[in-house]
Amino acid sequence: MSTPRLRIAVQKSGRLLQDSIQLLKECGIRIDNGRDQLKAPARNFPAEILYLRNSDIPQYIQDGVADIGIIGENTLVEKEKEGEVVQHLGFSKCRLSLATPRGTVYAGPQDLNGKRIATSYPNSLRAYLKAQDIDAEIHEISGSVEIAPNIGLADAICDLVSTGSTLFKNGLEERDIILKSEAVIAASPKIDATRREILDRLLFRIRSVLAARNQKYLLMNVPNQKVETIIKMLPGMRSPTVLPLAEAGWSSVHTVIAEDSFWDIIDQLREAGAEGILIVPIDKMIV
Repeated sequence: MSTPRLRIAVQKSGRLLQDSIQLLKECGIRIDNGRDQLKAPARNFPAEILYLRNSDIPQYIQDGVADIGIIGENTLVEKEKEGEVVQHLGFSKCRLSLATPRGTVYAGPQDLNGKRIATSYPNSLRAYLKAQDIDAEIHEISGSVEIAPNIGLADAICDLVSTGSTLFKNGLEERDIILKSEAVIAASPKIDATRREILDRLLFRIRSVLAARNQKYLLMNVPNQKVETIIKMLPGMRSPTVLPLAEAGWSSVHTVIAEDSFWDIIDQLREAGAEGILIVPIDKMIV
């Protein structure tokens, strides 16, 4: 009897696919995927990858054809299918927003009453309008939603926004955010106990990778009389490691620190006497 494999649905093309496969590689999972394959096994982990249309993934998760999917949370919400979000992944961040032509008077969502709104996300928009008690006409279109106001099809749009540059180029201004989204792992309600155990092993690896991404290993040389002062300044993991140097009166202080936090205190560390400061990337971090 063959060993069960965790069936992982991913987008079959695009940036989300690249980021998903990269994450799995960082988890040490090697995938035997050839050109135009729709299914590919992992060589060294009990899993197989299903390459699917992004909009179809929620249905496959709900039906149990896929045990988990790596998908944008906005798609999961829009399709209104059953699927448990078990991990946020921190990439492919965007937001579903309302936008109107620049110069349009807009005091708030209530200004959309009686207006026409073009969108590729009718379910998400409908839920938002209902929650805000707004009566507006939804025009469901695919493709370039942002052109709708310019051709007289709609008064406003509801679309995904990353940087806002596409809105700007089309003379639109972002007004309200309906929901914020990022890539997530969603699990099927039909996943069995054996595959759930494999999923738990995968999540352990993923969380170790994600924990390391914004963390750096920090090493510095510190005069012994300044060690306690330096340690109090470090917002790192538990207790730093302090090792004596060959030169009398000096120690090497090692810790893990968030990269953003480091830049906030670098000048303070130097003023407190730290020298020879090194910042080393972390590949994985088990916490």
